Amino acid sequence: MPYFDHDDCQLHYEEYGTGTPLILVHGLGSSTLDWEYQVPELSKHYRVISLDVRGHGRSDKPREKYSIAGFAEDVAALIEHLNLPPVHLVGISMGGMIGFQVAVDYPHLLKSLTIVNSGPEVKVKRPKDALMVAQRWVISRLVSLDVIGKKLGRLLFPKPEQVELRRKVERRWPMNDKRAYLASLNAIIGWGVRERLARITCPTLVVTADHDYTPVAAKQAYVNELPNARLLVVEDSRHATPMDQPELFNNALLAFLGNVEKQPH
Repeated sequence: MPYFDHDDCQLHYEEYGTGTPLILVHGLGSSTLDWEYQVPELSKHYRVISLDVRGHGRSDKPREKYSIAGFAEDVAALIEHLNLPPVHLVGISMGGMIGFQVAVDYPHLLKSLTIVNSGPEVKVKRPKDALMVAQRWVISRLVSLDVIGKKLGRLLFPKPEQVELRRKVERRWPMNDKRAYLASLNAIIGWGVRERLARITCPTLVVTADHDYTPVAAKQAYVNELPNARLLVVEDSRHATPMDQPELFNNALLAFLGNVEKQPH
């Protein structure tokens, strides 16, 4: 199981397959396990590298203030550690935020960017936003990870036939370190790079579920601000699209990456 050290923190990553490097970045409170339905398919075509960002999975959980910029530094350090050429980066939710941060801070490291159910800022702009953020902040502090996992499982996978996916969330969520989880949640609130989107010139695919937490229109609005991006809406999906629609997601991602690979550089 490979690890590398960056900024006094031991970080865990996994590698599969050969070819152009493709880095997968998970969401808040998750780990490399986010991608269990992607790795077998993607690794037939690419050198797939999935990372546990600090505070998550098998990586260290230092007692410090976390930031999206700091998580992006970890990704950049992994690319440097492995001496990789420009990579395809895929990030979901908080991993998408990290992807945006890498793209504006280290544009030379990316060959393409795929953002899944995420956005370039988490800013409070309306009273409704403030209420939502405050509720999540308070609930995350007062409620056990066990209870959050059960609630999240029902929210992400509400259908009777999704019972196994629900159980995965219920099992995995309590394995988080609560302090690191809260530090990561704090890193998200108030973060944003929207004013720097013009820096992201690599081909960009934005994937949104039709039932994600934020509306499709919000994704379309920021896609319009990106120089080289398109939006894919996945129907009958929620926040964990790679898990609830794996085949559709994998095919769409491979088609996008294949087109990028064909472009002259």
